[in-house]
Amino acid sequence: MAKLAVWQPEEEKFWEEQGNKIARKNLYISVFALILAFCVWQIWSVAAVRLNDVGFAFTQSQLFTLAALPGLTGATFRLIYTFMPGVMGGKKWTIISTSLLLIPAVGIGFAVQNPETSYMTMAILAALCGLGGGCLSSSTATLNPFFPKSKKGTANGINVGIGNLGVSVVQFVTPIVIGLGFIGVMTGGAQQLPDGSQIYLQNAAFIWVVPIIIAVLLTIFFMDELPNTKQSVKAQLSVLKLKHTWVMTWLYVMCFGSFIGFAAAFPLLINAEFPELNAIGLAFLGPLIGASVRPIGGWLSDKVDSGSKVTFWVIVSMIIATAGVIYFLYVNNFPGFLIMFLLLFAATGIANGSTFRMVPFIFKEKEAGPVLGLIAAFAAYGAFLIPKIFGWSIDTTGSADLALIIFIVYYIISLGVCWFFYSRKNSGFNC
Repeated sequence: MAKLAVWQPEEEKFWEEQGNKIARKNLYISVFALILAFCVWQIWSVAAVRLNDVGFAFTQSQLFTLAALPGLTGATFRLIYTFMPGVMGGKKWTIISTSLLLIPAVGIGFAVQNPETSYMTMAILAALCGLGGGCLSSSTATLNPFFPKSKKGTANGINVGIGNLGVSVVQFVTPIVIGLGFIGVMTGGAQQLPDGSQIYLQNAAFIWVVPIIIAVLLTIFFMDELPNTKQSVKAQLSVLKLKHTWVMTWLYVMCFGSFIGFAAAFPLLINAEFPELNAIGLAFLGPLIGASVRPIGGWLSDKVDSGSKVTFWVIVSMIIATAGVIYFLYVNNFPGFLIMFLLLFAATGIANGSTFRMVPFIFKEKEAGPVLGLIAAFAAYGAFLIPKIFGWSIDTTGSADLALIIFIVYYIISLGVCWFFYSRKNSGFNC
C-alpha cells in the first residue's frame, strides 16, 4: 500500500472517520509479527532443556547461558532497531526485521539434530535468536504514531502484551511439536531419548518458518507507512541527554526486564529446584499470564489517568510475591512456589503496561518513540542477566534464594524511584 498522505490522529473527526480503522489494521499486523519475534527469541528457553536428553553433554551453566544469550543480543539489537523505523520507515523495517527471523529458525532446526554440533555453534545460534528480541523496539516505534495520546496506553499494551505472548506460545507449543512425527519425518528424522522413546527437537525451530513467511507477506501487502515520522539517528539519540529517559529505563528494566528474564529462566529453574516433578510443562503459564495482563496495565492507567500510581502499587505486589517465592522454596512446596511465581509474572505484566503508558505523558511527541524503543532495549538485558544470576546463585549456594533476594532489593529501590519522580503528589508529572 502507498504511503499515507495525511495522518492526524489527534483530530477527533479524522480519527473516527479514517484513523481508527487504519491504525487497528496496522496494530493487528504488528501484533502477529511481534508474537513470532518473541517465539524465535525464546526458542532456547525450552529447547535447551531437552538438549542433553538427545545426546548433547552440556553443563547446567552452559544450558542457562544458552537460555540467556538471546537476551544479551536481543537487547543489543534493540539499541539498533529502535532507530530504524525513523531512518527507513516502519513498514520497510518490519519487512526486513521479520524476514531475519528465518536465520535462527532454520539454523537451530538443523543444529539440534546432530549431538556433535559444538557448543560454540549452539551459542552463536542462541545469540542470533536475539534478532527476534530486537523487534519490540522497532515495533513500538513504528506503531506509536498511529494512535492519539489518549489511546496510546491501550494500543501499546495490546501490541507489546499480545506480542509478549510469543514467549508463552513457544513454551507451550514446543513440548507438543517435538513429539509430532509427521512433521519430524519431513525435517530430518527423530532423536532417541534415554528411555527409548523419540522426539523431533528440530520441530521447535522449523515450526515457525511458515508463519514468519506469512507475516512478511502481510506486512508487504497490508501495512501502511506514515508521513512525517522519519528522523535522523542523531535527532533520536538526543533523548539520551534527558534525565527522565534514564529514570524510565530503570523502571522498565524493573518490570519488563523481570518479565522476560523470568520467562527465559523459568523452565530451567523449575527443573533445577524441583527435578523430581517433571513440571517444566507448566512453565508456559508464567509468560502467558504476564503477557495477557499487560494490556490491563495500559487500560487501567488510561482509566485512572495515572500510570505512575498503578506502577507504584504493582511494585509493592512484586516485592510481596518474590518474598513468597523464597518462602515456598524454603519449605520445598511446588504448588506455593508456582502460585507465587505466577503472581509475580502477573505483576510484571501489569507494570509493563502502566510504565509504557507513562512515556507519552513525560516526553514530547517526537521524543516518545525513541524513548520507548530505548527503554525497551535496555530492559531486554534482563533476559540475559536474570538467567545468569539464577545460574550463579544455584551454582554458588545450591538454590535460587540469593538471586531472589537481589531482585527484592532492586524492587525496593525501584519503588522509591517511582514514588520520588512520578507518583508523589508534588512530583510535577501527571503520568
